Amino acid sequence: MAEKILIVDDDVETLRLVGLMLQRQGYEILAADNGSHALSMAKNESPDLIVLDVMMPDMDGYQVTQALRKMPETALVPILMFTAKSQVDDKVAGYDAGADDYLTKPVHPAELVAHIKALLSRTRARPVQEKPVQKSYMVGVMACRGGLGVSTLTINLATSYAQNNKGTSVIAVELRPGQGTWAYELGFNNSDSLKSLLMLKPNEITPDIVNRSLVNTGFGVKLLLAPIFSTNLDFSTLTEYLVAIANALSKLDAVVFLDIGTSFLPGFEKICRYLNNIIILTEPQLITVKRTKVLTEQLDSANLSAGKTIDLVLYNRVRVDIQMNTMQITEEMEGMPVAVMIPPSPELANQANQRHLPMINLQPDGLVSQQFTRLAEILHERIDQNK
Repeated sequence: MAEKILIVDDDVETLRLVGLMLQRQGYEILAADNGSHALSMAKNESPDLIVLDVMMPDMDGYQVTQALRKMPETALVPILMFTAKSQVDDKVAGYDAGADDYLTKPVHPAELVAHIKALLSRTRARPVQEKPVQKSYMVGVMACRGGLGVSTLTINLATSYAQNNKGTSVIAVELRPGQGTWAYELGFNNSDSLKSLLMLKPNEITPDIVNRSLVNTGFGVKLLLAPIFSTNLDFSTLTEYLVAIANALSKLDAVVFLDIGTSFLPGFEKICRYLNNIIILTEPQLITVKRTKVLTEQLDSANLSAGKTIDLVLYNRVRVDIQMNTMQITEEMEGMPVAVMIPPSPELANQANQRHLPMINLQPDGLVSQQFTRLAEILHERIDQNK
């Protein structure tokens, strides 16, 4: 079967000439004349290689490359930037965005073909890495700092997902030893099932052991509860343990929600590699949004966002006179949209704690519940597409 090459350029003549030349070399050619069209075609057509111009009207080549690297379907597709921009800074920007190779126009056809063949050959020669068997769909919830409501978001989102998808096994995990809150909030007296796993050896933490450590609830979610105290915890070995727990969870047939907290969690980068979806919680305050942007850059620089979907959730607990609107937040986050906005609900949260229930169970038809339901629906659609 002929290898498929997607050519992206807003110049029709370039599309025609390069396309004809590569067709004569035996390649199947796809063409897109703007960035948005390119992203859609790349996702639906699964090209073996992408030849990409930089200067385009809607999205430039750097933006398209960054978007391609974040899409699971195209995260590993080789990208050849083919452009008239020839300065060293332009090339550095291309490689920083995620391009595999960079060629400047005009170029001899033979040189273009040689670069394409080399990229495709490298891809074919790439050793096939045996992926760890992952049966679960893992959603990690985090924020740029503590105190933004990650734990509340995790437990309510997991509950909403379970109640809207009957029959699906849903697990919520407090992956933060010494910082557990769910046991007290939900009425499980001194239940710290995570601590029992930390008393084993890492190689003894199996999917079956983890499954037996889960606590059943009346609202459809199984919990792995963290202890509230850090007494007797050996933080020097926590990375090995938490990664072993994440690995075991990945082998369970379930949708798993991880309360990660912040990037200071031991083993953060290794745990993130198990995630299918990352939810980042922020608030409409400039300094928090700026720190949230730093968190997304950290994920990008460590290649932790490649092949994953990242959703930005806004927890609106800031005074009206100092809060940012969603358009300002999206602009500050360089185009990352807000998926849903959770409205302030201190009274509801207090009532939920008193009755040992997730907030959404107290007012199933309220605005808070509706927003969690919307986010759960987004996840469900995504999980369905990945099956």
